[in-house]
Amino acid sequence: MFRALRTAALGMSAQQLSVDNIANNLANVNTQGFKRTTIAFQDLFYQTLSASRMGASVNNVGNDAPELQIGHGSRPVSTIRNFSQGSIEETGNPLDLAINGIGFYQITRPDGSVAYSRDGNFTLNGSGLMVNSSGLPLADQIEIPSDAVSISITQDGTVAAMLQGQTSPVDLGQIELAKFINPAGLRAVGDNLFEATDASGEPFLGIPGSDGFGTMMQGFVENSNVDIVNEMVKLIVAQRAYETNSKMVQTAEEMMGITNGIKR
Repeated sequence: MFRALRTAALGMSAQQLSVDNIANNLANVNTQGFKRTTIAFQDLFYQTLSASRMGASVNNVGNDAPELQIGHGSRPVSTIRNFSQGSIEETGNPLDLAINGIGFYQITRPDGSVAYSRDGNFTLNGSGLMVNSSGLPLADQIEIPSDAVSISITQDGTVAAMLQGQTSPVDLGQIELAKFINPAGLRAVGDNLFEATDASGEPFLGIPGSDGFGTMMQGFVENSNVDIVNEMVKLIVAQRAYETNSKMVQTAEEMMGITNGIKR
């Protein structure tokens, strides 16, 4: 019964963690560029109560029995992030960008390191640099002149602007994308940013539309890839599993009470 209590308690903890993860997914259903996550679990070690018995009968025939093992519950081992494409929404804002396919924007953080993002909601700071919603600039350092009348960004990431009084656009730079061998290994650091890890590998840089990179879509943003219906189904399953494990705790406690009440 003590084992059952511990195992059921671990089961409740696992389902609580699953509910926490679902809550985070649902909270970010309107977060641009957000990628939903799931938690991977593994069963814990097994206690062998009886080793396999082989060949105990006459002539070693007909008495092969498997081991008797009891498990000790489950434990969370990793968070798996799904990088499937989110829906593309038109905004009409010339600085909004969506990546149609594989790739991440490179964002320069205050300490000079580079983070990666799928959030293409860009604006301009006081210096004319293209920055994300947190005010962090693109690593490509795209600067828009104050006298720009219009801005165009092609599918290959070339940025140009028509300046006041001129008849031809001025080339302002090139937006490069990054991709990873294992994007699921990226570490989320908040603010719609990810950082590279040993699991993700080093980034490969390239021009949008080349070498397997996605293309740029000006005037669009990529929405979250969270499916509300799917998350609600998972929530119901986790809730039922939590209730079942709590019932197991009650049952084990009742059995222990019965055992304690036995009199000779």
